[in-house]
Amino acid sequence: MAESGVNATAAALLGLLHEGPMTGGQLMAAAQRRLGAYWSMTRSQVYRELPALAEAGYVRLGKPGARSSQPYAITPAGKRAFTRWLSEPAGRESLRNPVALRVAFGAQQSAAQLQQVYAQAAEYHNAALTEAREMAKEAKKSGDEFYAASLEFAVGYHKAALAWLKNAPGK
Repeated sequence: MAESGVNATAAALLGLLHEGPMTGGQLMAAAQRRLGAYWSMTRSQVYRELPALAEAGYVRLGKPGARSSQPYAITPAGKRAFTRWLSEPAGRESLRNPVALRVAFGAQQSAAQLQQVYAQAAEYHNAALTEAREMAKEAKKSGDEFYAASLEFAVGYHKAALAWLKNAPGK
């Protein structure tokens, strides 16, 4: 845990809550829309972090809405914790690529299995690259240079993955 007392997932939620109160489902949608090009969060992570953030006093619960949905709003303490988190070193990246993991065990797979892995990965990265480029263009148009820069990271990542796939063994 960081000095701020929040992990990266909790910090991402606090950052998203700067846009206004949101339910867990709305936070998932916002995370996918705003961060999904380069950062993943699962529903279980979101729903595990929200009660912990509430207990720490970083978010407050609003009045339950339809289907017992519970909106959360960031508190002043939550804003301070987020600001502290932003001032901490970013830390080491975690790289977990399921395709590279399968390639590491390529000798135990058939050529057809590897081809399927490569084809699925190329399809995913091509679609994600197109989406990231479009999102980056929109972010630039809207004047959000920081969001655009984060999306350029996703563009570069997907380009690199596609270049790697072209030269992968067993092709």
